[in-house]
Amino acid sequence: MLRVAIAYRFSQFCLKYHSQLQLQFGDGEGTSRGLGLQRAWLSQSTQTIESCVHRHTLEVLMTGADMARRIVVKFGGALITDKNQQSSANLEIIRSLCSIVKRITNEGVQVIVVHGAGSFGHLKAKHWRLNEGHIPDFSVEDDSCTTQTGAVQDVRNDMLELNSIVIDELQSLGLNVVSHPPHQWASELGPSFSGTLDRFESNDSETVHVSFGDVVDVGDERRFGILSGDDLVARLCIELSDVELLVFAMGGVDGLLKVPPHRATPDDLIEEWSPDIEYEGLHQTDIDVTGGIGLKIRRGHQVAKTGVGVYLINGEHPERILNLVRDQPWRGTRILP
Repeated sequence: MLRVAIAYRFSQFCLKYHSQLQLQFGDGEGTSRGLGLQRAWLSQSTQTIESCVHRHTLEVLMTGADMARRIVVKFGGALITDKNQQSSANLEIIRSLCSIVKRITNEGVQVIVVHGAGSFGHLKAKHWRLNEGHIPDFSVEDDSCTTQTGAVQDVRNDMLELNSIVIDELQSLGLNVVSHPPHQWASELGPSFSGTLDRFESNDSETVHVSFGDVVDVGDERRFGILSGDDLVARLCIELSDVELLVFAMGGVDGLLKVPPHRATPDDLIEEWSPDIEYEGLHQTDIDVTGGIGLKIRRGHQVAKTGVGVYLINGEHPERILNLVRDQPWRGTRILP
């Protein structure tokens, strides 16, 4: 068992660091610059990989314990909010999701929760085109603010409000919750955003780390932009140790579908997806200012290639998350490596 644990850690680190390289520089195929960057990054990372493998091997040797279990769950913004009303939370759904998180932690599995924005962030962000960054002399009619800078602060405050609702529900169940608002520790955009993930390292099953998609600072003429929760979960799964599952809990659909959601029957669910399979997704273009379902599956596929199980399920049936943890029958879409 000890040798298996050590070998597993080594293979996971190799897979995760390869995926981290792809997130940072892309594949780099066909360009000398891309290949040069990859070689330089690999050279600099060798000592880090060896150090991490050594540290985790010693951990297994000294404790004699099996690896801790850890999963990452993304609460979709459209699932936990009412898209038709500004800053309106779906409290019933949030309570049911948090109840499942509690049951999972009772089984010795740590849960990291990342939630979307829904009507708390996307409506105002779209209204003020915050996903495009700073637009000189841009203004719109809005009773609550007069500039994009004001809108940035409003959206951040709205996200903290939604975050507090999720946190309060988890704490009411007796869980120790640590919140990590991205605008306080992260900057830049996309999967290679800047910001250390060390704050998420504690893997005590009774501690739930919570973060979310947010408006963060950008160091060029854009000044700010939207860091998607999907980019955040990808980095968490790839860079943290012992993550075994990434679950996207979505609203209104059981997973990826062969036809548009309003036409779908139970037989239209795509149970296993790879990039060569066409799909239809629920993309709320009226409010979404990130990548929608397309970004989810791209990041999910990158994570799946590291050996982490990646699944899309209907968050209106949160017991399916527990079924995945228990390796019991479930309904949804698995993203293949």
